Amino acid sequence: MRGPSLLLCLLSTSCWVNLLPAAGDRIFHFGSCSVSMSMTEIRAGFTAIKADIQSRDPIRSLSILSHPHSLHKLKSSDRCCIIHQLFTFYVDKVFRHCRTEDSFVNRKISSIANSFLSARRKLGQCREQNNCTCGEESMEKFKQILTNYEGLNVTAAAMKSLGELDILLDWMEKPH
Repeated sequence: MRGPSLLLCLLSTSCWVNLLPAAGDRIFHFGSCSVSMSMTEIRAGFTAIKADIQSRDPIRSLSILSHPHSLHKLKSSDRCCIIHQLFTFYVDKVFRHCRTEDSFVNRKISSIANSFLSARRKLGQCREQNNCTCGEESMEKFKQILTNYEGLNVTAAAMKSLGELDILLDWMEKPH
């Protein structure tokens, strides 16, 4: 009798542990949707390449994410929509066009891209359940980001967006 109850205890503990975020992961709440991400890993990867990426940015007078009020003063209900759009933007447009001759930098970019892809999938599931709606304000803010991005050539825009990743990460970590 002791064997089956011990086995059941181990099995339930194992299932419970698998439901917890991995070590270093943090749960972010975007409106009614939540996503677990390893911000420590993303920040470490970005910090390792930030100087290199920003040195490749020839246009210092323009910002893609810092345009006045791009991410500021956003309603809580619009946070899920804008972050899903931003993860999609980074995965589909930015990371795809950020290739360098340095394999170390490329590996770090790839690692960050994989984290964003995973988070986008999780938010996509929440959106499919209609828990993540896009209001007019979030759509306008994202259109402004796209306008800023599309005003540059593809490579320059991608490098600039990657160089501004800390703006997005700071916004994500800021309590709202």
